[in-house]
Amino acid sequence: MEDHTLTRTPPQDEYFDTSHLKADLKGRSVRGGAVTMAAQGAKFFLQIGSTVVLARLLTPQDFGLIAMVTAVTGFVVMFKDMGLSMATIQRAEINHGQISTLFWINVLLSLGIMLVTAALAPAIAWFYDEQRLTWITLALAGAFIFGGLTIQHQALLKRQMRFVTLALIQIISISAGILAAIIAAWQGMGYWALVIQQLAIAIANLIAVWVACGWRPDLPTRRSGIRGMLAFGSHITGFNVINYFARNSDNILIGRFCGSGTLGLYSKAYNLLLLPISQIRGPLNAVALPALSRIQDDPNRYKSYYTKLLLLISFISMPLTVFMSVCSKSFIPLLLGDQWLGASSIFQVLAIAAFIQPAASTRGLVLVTMGQSGRYLKFGLINGVLIVASFAIGIRWGAIGVALAYTIANFLILIPSLWYCFRLTPISVATFFKAIVRPVIASLTMAMVVQLGHRFVFGQPDIIIISISLIIGLLTYLLTWTLLPGGLQLLHDFCFYISLVFQKQTQTSPTLNTLEIN
Repeated sequence: MEDHTLTRTPPQDEYFDTSHLKADLKGRSVRGGAVTMAAQGAKFFLQIGSTVVLARLLTPQDFGLIAMVTAVTGFVVMFKDMGLSMATIQRAEINHGQISTLFWINVLLSLGIMLVTAALAPAIAWFYDEQRLTWITLALAGAFIFGGLTIQHQALLKRQMRFVTLALIQIISISAGILAAIIAAWQGMGYWALVIQQLAIAIANLIAVWVACGWRPDLPTRRSGIRGMLAFGSHITGFNVINYFARNSDNILIGRFCGSGTLGLYSKAYNLLLLPISQIRGPLNAVALPALSRIQDDPNRYKSYYTKLLLLISFISMPLTVFMSVCSKSFIPLLLGDQWLGASSIFQVLAIAAFIQPAASTRGLVLVTMGQSGRYLKFGLINGVLIVASFAIGIRWGAIGVALAYTIANFLILIPSLWYCFRLTPISVATFFKAIVRPVIASLTMAMVVQLGHRFVFGQPDIIIISISLIIGLLTYLLTWTLLPGGLQLLHDFCFYISLVFQKQTQTSPTLNTLEIN
């Protein structure tokens, strides 16, 4: 595997050159995906473990106070980056002057957001009628400046596809925050332990990033050629803002017209469905962004890489979604308790949309990596309006109506959105459907067999039903793949990708050496 430990600080310009990455792009991508997914799993278990410990040292009110503030800061933080890190990753050619200027822009943005958040502190305390929120908000606002100092450094590490380094930074930072929070909670500091946790994560991340990335900024320069990068970043930010409101409007409508109980069932079904899918889609997209950006000028290679990425995402996410949907009446009570069984019907409807979403989400990845951020913003605006409209129509029939309307809207706009996003790129609508046809057939076959199998295990404990269904489903899925034309070869290719994870990198940059702190 590629080693990302530091032996010496590489020359500054070597963080901008990416020509050495193309020689082993497949190997780097596979290893990077494996490392990123492993890090995602480690973060998940760290967060679960910390929640278990802190929940015994703190009260629900302590967590509630922090949640009141993060509901506001979660939106504000989107403007800290302004899409400039993605511009650094995507751009084919960059230089020291450009990144230095972007660094200081990010610092100024973070400083501005910190001041705005601090100014909002009294308003937040007034809105919730809780004066303790004033000092909590002021303290959490300080974390923004630490984040602003790391944006371009992290972008350069991603540009160089140094995923081991990035994974270690994340795990070290989260671990430092958890340790600080537990110590503070043990000392009886109450909700301040959760504030300290956020600050410790930000500070540890800053130190680790600057140690791992040897690049250091100069003062900003005029005419550094960043106008295009600023436009690119503003389009990305615009998309994120639109998407944020579109994705949260369903919760607002259900909470307003159906009440907190129905909203609880809907949000739990949505989050439960999204959790395992995001653990797959997030890491793969994180690896694909720099990889596809490096080959944006090579249409044939770009198409080949994208097709394999889409096939891999579909190969994992589609059967997982189908299995969760078919077995939802067993695993929801098992995980959450019988009082949450009402979420099952909502879950099953949302799963129909989730079946295609991970694959369909790659359309945005194509626009971003091809540098077409303007069309990315337009797509986000059109898609957001249609999604919100579907929520408004479906709310008449409650949460299940919202879920159904959202699902129908996703399939209605699928082909038009693919055509729009793939236009003027090496990818076509036909390329998309050709890549997903095998996992679609195999997943639907698996769904039918598992559903039939439920007749023979009816009345058994939930854990027995899930275990037997998993075995039957997995065997059916793999068997169907082997029977489909070319399926056996593709399974062999997936095994080859797994073997790449354990292979040492044979071609390395002569200057981007490993990081080993002396």
